[in-house]
Amino acid sequence: MTAAVFFGCAFVAFGPALALYIFTIATEPLRIIFLIIGAFFWLVSLLLSSFIWFMAATLTDNKDEPRQRDLLIFGVLISVLIQEMFRFAYYKLLKKSSEGLKSINPVSGLGFGIMSGVFSFVNTLSDSLGPGTVGIHGDPPQFFLNSAFMTLVIILLHMFWGIVFFDGCEKKKWYTLLVVLLTHLLVSALTFISPYSGLNLVLAYIILVLTGIWAFFVSGGSCRSLKLCLLCQDKDSLLFNQRSR
Repeated sequence: MTAAVFFGCAFVAFGPALALYIFTIATEPLRIIFLIIGAFFWLVSLLLSSFIWFMAATLTDNKDEPRQRDLLIFGVLISVLIQEMFRFAYYKLLKKSSEGLKSINPVSGLGFGIMSGVFSFVNTLSDSLGPGTVGIHGDPPQFFLNSAFMTLVIILLHMFWGIVFFDGCEKKKWYTLLVVLLTHLLVSALTFISPYSGLNLVLAYIILVLTGIWAFFVSGGSCRSLKLCLLCQDKDSLLFNQRSR
């Protein structure tokens, strides 16, 4: 049972990201490099925010519960702000290659998302192997599954946020950066809601769908292109099939 929970939750959380990597990134060495760089940027942002939180916890008396809660909220706020700062720094790095910015944009966000998902879910995933049993005291047993779906949301949102964020920087639509920051803060705040209620997942997936639609149109998509793609009538696809014959 524990092995089934472990592999099932791992598939839910990281399966779509793995599929994106295999079908869109693995065949392009340059994309692999930028994916790794994006993951590295997120990792450095985590290191910096962890250092700031550690200093704040050291300088304050965090033994009482209200102070611990305040420090946790402070840590989330600082972490989100620093992540977006490093996203902007990564944009400035990619800006040096205008051609690379067009093709690597989603890849960089996926690198952010994968590293974020690994660090947020790996400890929870390891706990699914036991020896404890979730729900033994009457609590709902869907804790690990809910955590897996929330991790999936974070991974995909980072990819969509990267697309929208970079487009805002390119077109100097600075309100876009603010929207990305606020939605990032909102989704992070949803993690404070008990995963047993399911409310955090519902709200997070609503934000995911809306952000995904925004990223789709920002990337040049349209209702017509989506319809052609779903009906396998995309012009580029037809030209490719004709050449194959």
